[in-house]
Amino acid sequence: MGKDVIIACDFSSREATLEFLDKFTGRKPFVKIGMELFYAEGPQIVKDIKARGHKIFLDLKLHDIPNTVKKSMAVLSRLDVDMTNLHAAGTISMMQGALEGLTRPDGTRPLLIAVTQLTSTDQERMENDLLIKEPIDKVVMHYAKNAEIAGLDGVVCSPLEAEKVHDTCGKSFLTVTPGVRFADGDIGDQKRVMTPAQAKKIGSDYIVVGRPITAAEDPVAAYERCCAEFID
Repeated sequence: MGKDVIIACDFSSREATLEFLDKFTGRKPFVKIGMELFYAEGPQIVKDIKARGHKIFLDLKLHDIPNTVKKSMAVLSRLDVDMTNLHAAGTISMMQGALEGLTRPDGTRPLLIAVTQLTSTDQERMENDLLIKEPIDKVVMHYAKNAEIAGLDGVVCSPLEAEKVHDTCGKSFLTVTPGVRFADGDIGDQKRVMTPAQAKKIGSDYIVVGRPITAAEDPVAAYERCCAEFID
């Protein structure tokens, strides 16, 4: 499976999203639809963007009892997205239920990945807010291993952890890494970041890039720069 750059379309409306995507007259980027946009516009925005020829990562981070997640994933599987996710903290049982719900009657399904720890979380916040005293690196690897045991395709993790995830779970286990910024850019509210070129070097399979592209003066040029550094 080839590497790809996923643009985080963190807009609040259909109009703003489609206006942004209209700029891309060349290659159609893989896009992430997160909670803000999905909750604002509902499933139709997924269908609209899919109809334009984009691959879609539906980033809703499900986390509930196994049966609820299973039923919810069965609904999402009908949207024809290419990737979706949940929180690994929901347990192996929940992840297995999600996989079962996501799999269509013909056996096909989107890629399913698990969030280990959010990139806004650091050791101090994990210990103080979540009362998890283990080192964050150990926690991430444990969650990644649970996702592998559950049969998932990979995890969302910091690019700083991608190489070790591959060492722990195998090279075919996907790493989807937000927290990517250009070397000359603002890191925003992310705590654990890396440039596209660095992410490529350590083996990230997908990078998720938001504001460095969406807030750029020339978003298409910023996207092509990401692709040049990470894929080409």
